[in-house]
Amino acid sequence: MQHKSLYEINISDILFLDIETVPLKPAYEELDEAEKELWDKKANRLAKSEEDNAENLYSRAGIYAEFGKIVCISCGVATTEERIRVKSFASKDEKKLLEDFAAMLNKSFSTPSKIMCAHNGKEFDFPYIARRMLVNGVFLPGILQIAGKKPWEIQHLDTMELWKFGDYKNYTSLAVLTHLFDIPTPKDDIDGSDVHRIFWEENDLNRIVTYCQKDVIATMQLFRRYRNEPLFTDEQIEYAD
Repeated sequence: MQHKSLYEINISDILFLDIETVPLKPAYEELDEAEKELWDKKANRLAKSEEDNAENLYSRAGIYAEFGKIVCISCGVATTEERIRVKSFASKDEKKLLEDFAAMLNKSFSTPSKIMCAHNGKEFDFPYIARRMLVNGVFLPGILQIAGKKPWEIQHLDTMELWKFGDYKNYTSLAVLTHLFDIPTPKDDIDGSDVHRIFWEENDLNRIVTYCQKDVIATMQLFRRYRNEPLFTDEQIEYAD
């Protein structure tokens, strides 16, 4: 990583990903007493107005690995310069999802040349996955083991960090950048704030997978724009079962 510029990285060495998360329980009322006490303390720190209380803030619990879980990891890989393959690991059983994802990483992304890339991945996706693997007793694949490594030895790339160019003041969403770079994205009827409801109330995991895959493809397209390369067309995208 230290010796390669953005233009020198082989895109086929990059695993692009996005995750979707939900609170551990469907609703605040279903937490046990210990869980309620812990969430109450967290919610007190999150509250910005008198209307914000532990119960109505619980829909945001999925953002935090200590109070949420992963229900989908969508991945995109460039099989050639002209084709990409998208595959999702999605399940109500988080441990199985993470075991399957870890097995894929150990099989296909275990060498130093391989890289993981996500939008805001260094702040959210990568640490969240690692934390939930530890909670579920899943051994961390090497690409997620960063303790003791020098910065240039960490095989992580972040399209939001690349956009900052050293400016650490602002968060820039994927939606803003896809609009800015004129990257077409499907018109979705949901956004991240709807995932909790769709999972726990509507029981529609497939809808979440579709939404997650869209963000993976958008991240891959953004990476291409960063390198002034043509976008992938719909015909160049393959979806794996």
